[in-house]
Amino acid sequence: MSDERARLLIDCPDAPGIVAAVSGFLAAAGANIVESDQHSTAASGGHFFMRMTFDLPRLGERLADLRTGFAATVADHFSMAWRLVPESHPRRVAILASREPHCLLDLLWRAERGTLGGEVTAVISNHPDHRDTVERMGLTYHHVPVTRDTKPESEAALLDLLSGTCDLVVLARYMQILSGSFLAQVGVPVINIHHSFLPAFVGAAPYQQALDRGVKIVGATAHYVTEELDSGPIIEQDVVRIDHRADVDELARLGADVERLVLGRAVRWHLDDRVIAHDGSTVVF
Repeated sequence: MSDERARLLIDCPDAPGIVAAVSGFLAAAGANIVESDQHSTAASGGHFFMRMTFDLPRLGERLADLRTGFAATVADHFSMAWRLVPESHPRRVAILASREPHCLLDLLWRAERGTLGGEVTAVISNHPDHRDTVERMGLTYHHVPVTRDTKPESEAALLDLLSGTCDLVVLARYMQILSGSFLAQVGVPVINIHHSFLPAFVGAAPYQQALDRGVKIVGATAHYVTEELDSGPIIEQDVVRIDHRADVDELARLGADVERLVLGRAVRWHLDDRVIAHDGSTVVF
C-alpha cells in the first residue's frame, strides 16, 4: 500500500459535468489519477456511481484540506454522498464464528498471507471450539456464549468487545441472528454469508431438503446485514453445478467451498473500497 494513494467513492444523481468536475479538482490539487470506474443507471435521470484511485504527494498532511475543498467545490454542488479514504488507512476486521470452521479458517489464511485487504483484530465465537487454532496464529479469541435467555447480555458483551476495535464485522457462519438494536449500535458494516438455498430451503437440514428436490446448483451469497434477515444488499454470489450423483455430504462439501470463496471476495472488495450500497442494492467496481 502507498502512503500517497487514496480512493474516492461517489454516488449522486446523474448530471452533466460530474467526471470533469472531479477530475479537474484532483488535477488542480496535483493528484495523478491511476484508476477510474463509473456507472450510471440510466442515460437520462439516472443515478451516478464512481470509484477513483489517485496518488497525491504529501497526502497525509493535505488530506483534511482536500476533503474540505472537495466538499465545497464539487460534492455539495452535485449533492454527492462520498468518501475519500487513504489506501494506507487501517482496515481492522473482527470475525464472529460458531462451530463450522471453513469460512473462519479461510479468512484467517487470507489475512496471514496479506491478501484479505485488512488486519484481523479478534475472533469472537459463541463456542470455544476454535480457540487453540486462533491463538496459535497469534490472534485474540473471545468466547461469548449465547442462549435464548441471555441474548441481550451476550450482545452487550459483543458490543463492548467490538467498540472502537474494528472497521468491519464479518459473520463467518456465525449461527446467531443479530438484533436490530445490536446493528444500530455496532457502528460499522457487517457482512454475512449464507448458502444459496435461502429462502427456498430454510430451517433444519437444508442440504437434505435440496437433495430431495433434485437441485442442480449449490451456491452462496455474501451480503451486508440489515435488520431484515438475509435480505441486505448483496455484494457477491457464486454457484457450482451438481448432478444426481451427489449425496448430502457432497452438497455440504461443495457448499462450504463456495461459501468461503464468496465471503473472501466480498470482504476483500469491501476493504478495497469497491462497494457502494444504494437503495438496497450494490455497485461493485
